[in-house]
Amino acid sequence: MSENTGYIKTMRDLEAASYGVAGASGNQLLKAGGIVGGFGTPHDAASNPFTAAANLGDLYNVLYGQKVWSMLNQEVNPLAMLAKRPYTSSGWRVLKSRPVGGSDAAFGIGTNAVTATMSSANAGSPRADQIGGVEENATLGGADGFRAMAPEYTKLYVSPKIIAHLFEFSELGMELAAIDDGVGDIRAIVREDMGKHHAEVQSKMLVMPLERYDDGTATSIERNYTSLFKVVSSAAEIAAMADANLLDTGANNGSNAAVVDDVVKIFGETRTVTVSSNDYSGTASFLDAEVDFGDGYAAGDARVLTLSLLNDMIRRIRQNGGNPKVIITGYDTIQHLSDLLQSQERFMDRKEIVPSHNGVRGVKGSEVGFRVATYYDIPIIPAKDMPSTGSNTTNTLSDMLVLDTDHLWLSVMTPTQYFEDGITSGNPFGVGKLGNQGMYRTMGETCCSFFKGQGKITNLKSA
Repeated sequence: MSENTGYIKTMRDLEAASYGVAGASGNQLLKAGGIVGGFGTPHDAASNPFTAAANLGDLYNVLYGQKVWSMLNQEVNPLAMLAKRPYTSSGWRVLKSRPVGGSDAAFGIGTNAVTATMSSANAGSPRADQIGGVEENATLGGADGFRAMAPEYTKLYVSPKIIAHLFEFSELGMELAAIDDGVGDIRAIVREDMGKHHAEVQSKMLVMPLERYDDGTATSIERNYTSLFKVVSSAAEIAAMADANLLDTGANNGSNAAVVDDVVKIFGETRTVTVSSNDYSGTASFLDAEVDFGDGYAAGDARVLTLSLLNDMIRRIRQNGGNPKVIITGYDTIQHLSDLLQSQERFMDRKEIVPSHNGVRGVKGSEVGFRVATYYDIPIIPAKDMPSTGSNTTNTLSDMLVLDTDHLWLSVMTPTQYFEDGITSGNPFGVGKLGNQGMYRTMGETCCSFFKGQGKITNLKSA
């Protein structure tokens, strides 16, 4: 530290202030520097792994630093931003089609005489004069075709997923960490970092690329939370991915093969994708979200992200009856979007938000939460693990999820809990080791009650 000013000016000043080196000489940040060393030789090693100047090791033993600094970005934004609700049932009933007019957002009109034969196919595209207007004194169920009709319903099933991480400490390791040049309470340190890891893993599951569900080596991927990329998908998107051989990482080898169940099955229902002569096609249904992937997923089909693509997606979701609450994407896409707005002398608004058990919400005047960019007052949440879907390999941009969290949530059966037992609890027999074992565990599953209220923009590039 400078004797004249009392301020730290250089790294040598900082080292001297932190480690008490007279005259600010030497570098004791690293034990390999040769000034200090550990006490003696470990009982299970042939020699002391550290070097030390003669006779100093027993007198002065400087710590690397008790604080363990994380060099990893373990943000959990997708998990934090998803609405949380208690798991109260194993599924729910949904309306999949109108009595007449089909299952699309727009009321379907066609040429079918629905009153003559009330079938699902006919009801999907009724004649314009057979959607409710009847003659005077119409006969119920009579020859004039005034017949009973009903909506179509179905059931969606969800099974809670168990997400758990186990770790352990030896008795000797815990004791040594508290003395000599240890880190202190090693359990507290590892507990904190394992807690971050437990949350990060759940967040990673929520943005798992759809292609991973076709990985023949990942045969148990359905034990994870169902990814938002699987929820916010469509039969047409899956067919386009299969045509571009994006679904051939192991389980499905393309070449006229059927798309694997892990890709098309969701909540007990199936998105219908058929193949004929190596051409895949998807059948639209109530399970389809709004997905904009362009003309296809081939390398030459990637599109430059424009404001029109995003505006069109928001409009389509609102026409479907959804109300976008949050946009999740990668930092690269946010930067590109910001550049687009600045080129038009427009700028992103800012909003302070905070995660809550009900999802994203504003907290005007609160000191908690954090500020994020918004687009048309919709918060844009950056996710470091956001994938980029498509065959293009240059100038790619992360996908964008436009979500209505009123109808998309994480159904939690058991919130995250921490368990620990072992020798410090007087029960080494419980863990079968001379040490302690700790575990984080969460039980829940991703749920969606309105697929058409969710949107996704993929196959993007910057230029």
